[in-house]
Amino acid sequence: MAKTLDFATLSLKDALDLAILIEEEARERYLEFADQMEIHHTQEAASFFRTMAENEAKHGQELSKRREAVFAGAPRSVKRSMLWDLEAPDYDTARAFMSVRQAMEVALAAEVTAHDFFQGALPHVKDADVSRLFEELRDEESHHQELVRAQLAKLPIEPEADADDYADEPVGH
Repeated sequence: MAKTLDFATLSLKDALDLAILIEEEARERYLEFADQMEIHHTQEAASFFRTMAENEAKHGQELSKRREAVFAGAPRSVKRSMLWDLEAPDYDTARAFMSVRQAMEVALAAEVTAHDFFQGALPHVKDADVSRLFEELRDEESHHQELVRAQLAKLPIEPEADADDYADEPVGH
């Protein structure tokens, strides 16, 4: 049974570890989605997902540097099994033949989820340093939402597609 997070007793080291793991999970998911889009020859969506993966990696590296500066060499006590899809998009949101608009909408939903996670955790956090970190991370997720929304606003509106348009043709036995 995986240990769960208790925000009331979360240390700054554990909060940094949690944030790093969240970024790593999101990066990996975006790379998986990019690979899927490339298989389906939807290069624009793949490219967007790769950009998101790069952004998650950069943020994870920044957090890792902060952690190392304060807690050099200290082992992690927060494990990947303690979180799931906190910022990573849901697996079922990737679709064959996704447009770049659809990819951006998936990313926007993930940024909203991450924002809501940090916002929801704040009332339970007792440590002032953890609270400041979570506020910073929440605000960063808001900023990411603004960036994705700005990119979405530049795209033309797409016609509604019917899922049957992408269904495989029946094959004989």
